[in-house]
Amino acid sequence: MNLQFYNTLTRQKDRFVPIDPARVRMYVCGPTVYDHAHIGNARPIIVFDQLFRLLRQAYGPEHVIYARNITDVDDKINNRAREEGVPISDVTARTTKQFHEDIAALCVLEPSVEPRATDHVSEMIEMIEVLIEKGNAYEAEGHVLFHVPSMSDYGRFARRSMDDMLAGARIDVAPYKRDAMDFVLWKPSSEDIPGWDSPWGRGRPGWLIECSAMAKAHLGELFDIHGGGIDLTFPHHENEVAQSRCAHDSELMANVWMHNGYLQVEGEKMSKSLGNFHTIHDLLDQWPGEVLRLQMLMTHYRQPLDWTDQRCREARALLERWYELAGDAEASAEVPSELLEPLCDDLNTPAALTVMHRIADQVQSGETTPAVLKAAANFLGLLQLSKEAWKDWKPAGVEIDAAHIDELVAARSAARAAKDFAEADRLRDEIVGLGVIIKDGPGGTVWEIAR
Repeated sequence: MNLQFYNTLTRQKDRFVPIDPARVRMYVCGPTVYDHAHIGNARPIIVFDQLFRLLRQAYGPEHVIYARNITDVDDKINNRAREEGVPISDVTARTTKQFHEDIAALCVLEPSVEPRATDHVSEMIEMIEVLIEKGNAYEAEGHVLFHVPSMSDYGRFARRSMDDMLAGARIDVAPYKRDAMDFVLWKPSSEDIPGWDSPWGRGRPGWLIECSAMAKAHLGELFDIHGGGIDLTFPHHENEVAQSRCAHDSELMANVWMHNGYLQVEGEKMSKSLGNFHTIHDLLDQWPGEVLRLQMLMTHYRQPLDWTDQRCREARALLERWYELAGDAEASAEVPSELLEPLCDDLNTPAALTVMHRIADQVQSGETTPAVLKAAANFLGLLQLSKEAWKDWKPAGVEIDAAHIDELVAARSAARAAKDFAEADRLRDEIVGLGVIIKDGPGGTVWEIAR
């Protein structure tokens, strides 16, 4: 398989050549566990899950290591615990559990390793000590800061000028800073928030040092792929690169950097003030997880994604057809090569879905088997349920008697065949009144729950 991916480092698509084909390594920034993950958080989870599947296909499951971290020490977590009046551990345990349940519903594979920040504080302290020793960091009033001017090519990763970076960074004004761009590696902790003993007193790590330390611990000083959302390019990933390169005296932290595009909702930026803020958890009450996953795959990962109810309906209609065609067939052993081809070209999922349409048409015409469709869909994380389980799914709070609906639909079809259109209309109104949409097509009448 000839893989090529767009690399943020080179600003072009490059052929992917792993450092060691027997140990392909990928790191992706995971959640900060203080609240339900929103639909924007779901995009990198799904994108890099699909990449994980592709790498496993190309190099063998036992030869791919995927690390996706959990940030469980952060001021947002501290603030949430204070607001709720509960221990910080309660917030992180509850939120982590919910995160795992939500993304499992999106048919996401478990990563090879899921490091937690609180388990790697000693590695963070060690890396900070190295940066101080090399003159890239300094202690000031219980804080340790990375000194940006100590790195001659800082900003090379994001390709921004210093003025642009100053405008785009969240600059904390503090008298102990040597330079406005310097960022925190370690900060003091009061007794009511998490803290660890360190050479600089009791404190906790800054957000940026965490990923550098966890990536090194599980993947080494240089690894193959680092992924995340485009919003992390600066300052998070720029600063990750700075810390890691300076600590390890290296030119690179990862050979390939991949970033998914922004997500908006119904054409607008998602925000609570606009009333269009959606968590994965809330959306899973309205739609099957595979619908959410498929809508994500319908847009190329590097392009902006506009999340809409209409596209959810389109995704559900596609899945409805594929479930009907695949039935409960066992997936064939081989993933169709025609599906893999576009995925090898910078994870082109829209082109892969075009292949899915073609395979579905071939199943309908008898040119191929449902097993082939099932194998292709499974590789995309779809058609994971039985046909019956898919049909029985309903939104939270909705009670639907599927057998009764089937009887009404069959009676309506019989009335139409007998040209008793008054009875057919009456039955249609009764069905619609039960919260169901009916669709007449060449293959007959199908129904789905109205949303």
